[in-house]
Amino acid sequence: MPFYIWKGVNSYGEKRKGKIEMPNEAMAQSHLKKMRITLSMLKEAPTDLFANLEFFKPKVTGKDVVVFTRQLSTMIDAGLPLVQSLEILGEQMENATFKKVLRAIRADVETGSTFGDAMKKHPACFDTLYCNMVEAGELGGILDTILNRLAAFMEKNMALKKKVKGAMTYPVICICISFVVMAVMLVFVVPVFEKMFKDFGGALPGPTQFVVDLSAFAQSNFHFMIGAIFAVVFVVKKIYKTEKGRIQMDRMMLNMPIVGTLLRRVAVAKFTRTLGTMLQSGVPILEALNVVARTAGNKVIEMAVFRVTDSISEGRSIAEPLEETGVFPGMVVQMINVGEATGALDIMLAKIADFYDEEVDQAVDNLTAAIEPLMMCFLGGMIGGLVIAMYLPIFSMASVVGG
Repeated sequence: MPFYIWKGVNSYGEKRKGKIEMPNEAMAQSHLKKMRITLSMLKEAPTDLFANLEFFKPKVTGKDVVVFTRQLSTMIDAGLPLVQSLEILGEQMENATFKKVLRAIRADVETGSTFGDAMKKHPACFDTLYCNMVEAGELGGILDTILNRLAAFMEKNMALKKKVKGAMTYPVICICISFVVMAVMLVFVVPVFEKMFKDFGGALPGPTQFVVDLSAFAQSNFHFMIGAIFAVVFVVKKIYKTEKGRIQMDRMMLNMPIVGTLLRRVAVAKFTRTLGTMLQSGVPILEALNVVARTAGNKVIEMAVFRVTDSISEGRSIAEPLEETGVFPGMVVQMINVGEATGALDIMLAKIADFYDEEVDQAVDNLTAAIEPLMMCFLGGMIGGLVIAMYLPIFSMASVVGG
């Protein structure tokens, strides 16, 4: 829809100006008339050359969606109509991409679409979980409560992701720096020492000769090595996009020492938090499990949850098939079993999620404690070994001169 720039005077005689998005000029005039604006100018805004280029569009972040959800919940709880709330939030939204999405949703709702259906047209901003919970809130007449729960859920989910990313950032940075330092020394520093050793003459010690040969190989095949790295990344991505490849890689990640424990605890926390939030919001359990499976982020967990869904549809309890998957710890299965028996499954799932949030904190601390000495040994061994190999001939010559 085109944008229109307008200037005018409001009902208090104050000068106002703005920019609105409407299908045509007549509807823009009608809309401003309803707002009691006496127009002095209305024209179509000039087209932005970069408006349709994805590269220049700002991304809608999780924080943007959380803030919007909190504000919308407050407005609806205060008694404001949904369309008016969307209009207010859309106009004050700083993110241009999100502003356009909210305007489109408002237009759909105004033409008779439900809020949930309007959101489903924008999966990049609102995922399946979000849309399903909004639909449940609309049907139950508790949209403000559901939005509050959604905001709390998203905040905890973002905090969980932040913990995991924080734990993985340190080793990745260390490894990248060490390889950059290694490459610089092999390509630029070692050749200087090699020239000096040739001037001295004589045979080089074994470690020094190995480093010199490695440097010569790196200099002559540098472009091939860079290409090989990109090729490996490309092949791994291609494998991960296949069903079988992703299952194998996700299973390998879950079975890794230390890291696997962390990922398994994150998966349990996410599963219980998501399922508990959806059940509290009135989403049927089979529909909730299908959504949880699709948003698991790990193919092994996804397949396990789908098996649970199939078992429940056959009349079995949720705890029994969960135990058979072998993915979920025994304590989690027992607590879910108690929750089912007492009719408080949603409350029990929330407690499990809180417990595993603390377990994730502990796993992150353990991972950090284990990685730090390993990184020190790796960096010291690689860089220190390279430096010692370069100085071995100098030490040998010093001992000959001294003797």
